[in-house]
Amino acid sequence: MATENPFKSILKTLQRPDGGEFGKYYSLPALNDPRIDKLPYSIKILLESAIRNCDEFQVKSKDVEKIIDWETTSPKQVEIPFKPARVLLQDFTGVPAVVDLACMRDAMNKLGGDSNKINPLVPVDLVIDHSVQVDVARSENAVQANMEFEFRRNKERFAFLKWGSNAFHNMLVVPPGSGIVHQVNLEYLGRVVFNTNGMLYPDSVVGTDSHTTMIDGLGVAGWGVGGIEAEAAMLGQPMSMVLPGVVGFKLSGKLRDGVTATDLVLTVTQMLRKHGVVGMFVEFYGEGMSELSLADRATIANMSPEYGATMGFFPVDHVTLQYLKLTGRSDDTVSMIESYLRANKMFVDYSESERVYSSYLELNLEEVVPCVSGPKRPHDRVPLNEMKADWHACLDNRVGFKGFAIPKEYQSKVAEFNFHGTPAQLRHGDVVIAAITSCTNTSNPSVMLGAALVAKKACELGLEVKPWIKTSLAPGSGVVTKYLQNSGLQKYLNHLGFHIVGYGCTTCIGNSGDIDDAVAAAITENDIVAAAVLSGNRNFEGRVHPLTRANYLASPPLVVAYALAGSVNIDFETEPVGVGKDGKKIFLRDIWPSSEEVAHVVQKSVLPDMFKATYEAITKGNPMWNQLSVPSGTLYAWDPKSTYIHEPPYFKDMTMSPPGPHGVKGAYCLLNFGDSITTDHISPAGSIHKDSPAAKYLMERGVDRRDFNSYGSRRGNDEIMARGTFANIRLVNKLLNGEVGPKTIHIPTGEKLSVFDAAMRYKNEGHDTVILAGAEYGSGSSRDWAAKGPMLLGVKAVIAKSFERIHRSNLVGMGIIPLCFKPGEDAETHGLTGHERYTIDLPSSVSEIRPGQDVRVVTDSGKSFTCVIRFDTEVELAYFDHGGILQYVIRNLINVRQ
Repeated sequence: MATENPFKSILKTLQRPDGGEFGKYYSLPALNDPRIDKLPYSIKILLESAIRNCDEFQVKSKDVEKIIDWETTSPKQVEIPFKPARVLLQDFTGVPAVVDLACMRDAMNKLGGDSNKINPLVPVDLVIDHSVQVDVARSENAVQANMEFEFRRNKERFAFLKWGSNAFHNMLVVPPGSGIVHQVNLEYLGRVVFNTNGMLYPDSVVGTDSHTTMIDGLGVAGWGVGGIEAEAAMLGQPMSMVLPGVVGFKLSGKLRDGVTATDLVLTVTQMLRKHGVVGMFVEFYGEGMSELSLADRATIANMSPEYGATMGFFPVDHVTLQYLKLTGRSDDTVSMIESYLRANKMFVDYSESERVYSSYLELNLEEVVPCVSGPKRPHDRVPLNEMKADWHACLDNRVGFKGFAIPKEYQSKVAEFNFHGTPAQLRHGDVVIAAITSCTNTSNPSVMLGAALVAKKACELGLEVKPWIKTSLAPGSGVVTKYLQNSGLQKYLNHLGFHIVGYGCTTCIGNSGDIDDAVAAAITENDIVAAAVLSGNRNFEGRVHPLTRANYLASPPLVVAYALAGSVNIDFETEPVGVGKDGKKIFLRDIWPSSEEVAHVVQKSVLPDMFKATYEAITKGNPMWNQLSVPSGTLYAWDPKSTYIHEPPYFKDMTMSPPGPHGVKGAYCLLNFGDSITTDHISPAGSIHKDSPAAKYLMERGVDRRDFNSYGSRRGNDEIMARGTFANIRLVNKLLNGEVGPKTIHIPTGEKLSVFDAAMRYKNEGHDTVILAGAEYGSGSSRDWAAKGPMLLGVKAVIAKSFERIHRSNLVGMGIIPLCFKPGEDAETHGLTGHERYTIDLPSSVSEIRPGQDVRVVTDSGKSFTCVIRFDTEVELAYFDHGGILQYVIRNLINVRQ
């Protein structure tokens, strides 16, 4: 059991500059260990947490030593425990987390434990931001109208979350309409340094959204985890992690005139993808760092999942402190933060010697050029001056990440249609959605006000956006509205159709809403490769909108430019954006603001009072939220008729005895995939297709098609989510020989069925199933349903070339075995078709399984091969032994705290 902290001798008092004291803290310099001075700042945060939480039970002295000796231990993949200071949720991932907690309380009751022990032990902040959809655009009334739709659709979910905020201690729920979770975190929730009952320590956070990493721009260590891991962290379980390597990324110089933070982040993303940073921290340093505003840093940190790192970290310096003051943090708080970090040698002083890193990269900011990324992946960067040539290559190339395979004779096809009485045309590459959206950019005043200046110049020259392009602006927080209005520039965005549509994560998550029926018909009837341009961070196929096959990430000013041009098939250097009111050709250079213009407007328009006013209002809620009536009581009263909130079956038949490890016997292959299957392919967040098993389930329960809402909004109902697993319309399953869609072959009969129906048939017949996959299986959002769904379908193992970090741990958390082919091997090199039956023998005792050991897979076709079992830590093996992480936590809470 826990003992007294062995490091209590280094507990020091932090004095205030004007006398008195801020509190106590564990002093790293007091250890007098020269190895600590060379540690990356990000590793020092892990070290401080291990020292403060050291009890020789959950966190041991030997764990502290492993971290201090990081230079030697990190290449060896050693395991350490980590206790984050807080947990961050958004509503898509927060609803299932609160459902699980409610369900765990019931399970505790049934097993004779105290259900009130299921309670967050660290602060949990939940921001409702993923539910707003762009139903209404190009309207002064869009914000109010979309919020009314949002509440009508999601009233049940919102009431459930409001119940959770009352039923569980330590849980703050930020109501809808407040902003994007990551921006609210940056501007309001981020503490940088905690002072809890007189104990000072660095802020750190894990969140159930991949882009939790945005907070790393503020010097707060944060990254995305699966909802399953987050629940365990809430309940006081240390997270088991491999001590990461740290890539030192040196920045020098400064950005050239006209180059945006978005151009920088797309460049950094491509560089780091190429370098290979999966499972690692990236830490930025060098003089160039001090040239970047905090919003620029947050933009780079935000896209850590896109370059594959656990986090992209910017340690605290004078720029961070200026931002804290700008966003309304008190002088006393900022003084405490600076004093603590200086005392613990965690504050950046640009004159000091460099840290030691695992590997090094360098970028001169002056070399960054304007660019976009696409058409299907965030790291496929295209310099703006090569965009037209790249687009034509994509039309020619065979179907893939950079190809649509449009025959030459159809590439200039024109689809004629009628738009509300006006004759209109669509060609390949024409823009039908232009959205300034997502946490990546809408936190950054320089690109937001830059976009508004582009709009102003375009309006003054008489340029217009075609009326059938769906334009929208979804700011990250109410502060953006205040500075756009204060600058006098919002009216120009409105004139071009970029009215504010809501405060939340919209187009980037697939909440783009419908496009006009006439436009949709023109695309589908003529097989047009239509384009979306968005200032987001995700552009995977089928995510932004089912009908936009080409999706490009671009800076907000470029989103406006592409909306004006109406097509991605343009060379901005040589071709005009449009024709002005006097018949003169207008080029991009004519409407592009200089860096000085942008800086001037930012300085004049973005003021501390705006942040104070916005966040004072946040805690008061809004009339629609405040009127929601919710049941009291600490146990949730499940409504069997609800199609939003349903009691999941995870703890059915659970006993106090762990079930032990399971092998796989004679399993059929449910799906056979290639590379880069994303969590969006596995568990889509977007619209529910009218012919899907989930739609059938809803219609059988009297839900009208217009009230289907999205998969993301229905994540509190396991019945719908199981039916929505592998329901992405762009799914490519090798068992279907080239046919695209959410179907598979039931191997014993050869019948083509929906994935859900095939899985249920296998289950009813008593057969296990496995999935074959290529590289980067589970890349994309940290979506726990991408692991929960396959578990409910009866999938026992996934055999892949490689896994995305969070998804692999989510599979383990749900009791699914992740196996990796040996390097250079895959399903094809072994001649596997997916028509075989698979047997994976595992020892019946968990003590006989080692992390990363070799496992033999045998098929009924006579082929057999060796894989590596991807349980990476002893703790993950314990989860597997218990049938999953949640079962492990419940048994632990009952055993340890009885």
